[in-house]
Amino acid sequence: MMLSVLGENEVWRLHEASLMILRDVGVHLPHEDALALFEDAGARVDHARQHVFIPETLVTWALQVCGKQFTLYGRDRSKTAVFGAGQRNYNSVAGEAFWVDDQANRRYASLEDVATAARLVDALPNINIAGAMSDPHEMPPEYRCVFVAAELLKNTTKPIMFWFHDRASAKFVLELFEIVAGSREQAAAFPVAYPFLEPISPLRFPRHGVDLLFETCKVPLPVPIGPMAQVGATAPGTLAGTLAQENAEILAGICLVQLIHAGTPVCYGGIPHAFDMRTTQMIFAGPEQALMAVAMTQLGKTYGLPVYINVGLTDSKVPDGQAGIEAGITLAMGAMAGADVFGHLGICGMDQGSSLAMLMLQHELIGYVERLARGIAVNEDTLGLDTIRAVGPGGNFLAETHTALHFRNELWFPALLDRHYFETWAELGRPDILQRGIAAKNEILAAHQPAPLPDDVNKAVERLLTDARKHLGKIS
Repeated sequence: MMLSVLGENEVWRLHEASLMILRDVGVHLPHEDALALFEDAGARVDHARQHVFIPETLVTWALQVCGKQFTLYGRDRSKTAVFGAGQRNYNSVAGEAFWVDDQANRRYASLEDVATAARLVDALPNINIAGAMSDPHEMPPEYRCVFVAAELLKNTTKPIMFWFHDRASAKFVLELFEIVAGSREQAAAFPVAYPFLEPISPLRFPRHGVDLLFETCKVPLPVPIGPMAQVGATAPGTLAGTLAQENAEILAGICLVQLIHAGTPVCYGGIPHAFDMRTTQMIFAGPEQALMAVAMTQLGKTYGLPVYINVGLTDSKVPDGQAGIEAGITLAMGAMAGADVFGHLGICGMDQGSSLAMLMLQHELIGYVERLARGIAVNEDTLGLDTIRAVGPGGNFLAETHTALHFRNELWFPALLDRHYFETWAELGRPDILQRGIAAKNEILAAHQPAPLPDDVNKAVERLLTDARKHLGKIS
């Protein structure tokens, strides 16, 4: 049974409120080609204000025609992330401006950090989408995403996630995907990544984010749509009002994507956040985050869509007790709600930077939560009645065949959480979870090397990067 926080009538009222917002308030859309598509589809458009008012009929059409299932593939095509089929997927963050090292010191992130993050995630079984984790400071934004995507593809065989920049660079990214896949047809059939469309709350769309879709929808790449409306700041000061606005922004994005290319798969990115009036910081992991994540999952699933939520995060800057409480509770609630993907793992605090040590803690949490989600199997075999009869009162089950056959599947065994006797823990140097996570991370990075790109593919990638730097550098 799925976790819910809204009744059926409450879900319906939020949907109706979102339709009213789109019809009467509308959205700001600074892109003439996109405005023309809406106008041709029957929406009321104010070209002078770059504003569109979206009727219910257009929303209904978009929800009917959009793709509701899709799969991302690594260059090793056995490594996948499946959306809309009941599978839970986990991704490391697409990129942060800052990098937090093992001593909790912060610096600007680099392209080398992308390679390190990808190589680590390539070895972590619980994370199936490798995010860049770094938004390299040393590279101009005009061609940064092309280099980041290439670095990811060189250092992981899993699906990847990074920040697309604009239409011009998206052309090079798509060509990169074709080189690695072997052809345009193969790149379309086995997409390795998707562009993330992030409406700007309240009720606005970014020009570059819209413009690049005219390129990626030619494939078409799937499109997650995820505004980050903040309770009391960029959305009403109530959870219900924020949910209604966030839902309206997502529905507007779905309409946009379908008008560009009908049938393009979408993912419902229900990622609103609260706003701390004391610190003036967005809240990543308060109780409101868990409540809204579950509510947004309910809304997205009502539309039959795969759902992306921001849970498993923390407002702490290091993997400590606070991080464990916040990330653990929110991730568990999101998983129980039935969302498809959880991100962006590896962030320290509210976009304060990314940390491989934090990612190790969250990787451990995923294992814990996945065991929760698996539940309890009750059948003839698991009841073990014959074994109970054989052992009888006062015996024990340690040496029983039934125990040997089942305990590995029934019990979850942590890699980082400590279960030693006190004396053993003390003899080991009294390590806390941060120290254990850093040690495990360093062991992986010292030993793991992902399968490299073939030489001819790598040479073609390098030629493309040279062309991207030459061409896109002129734009800046």
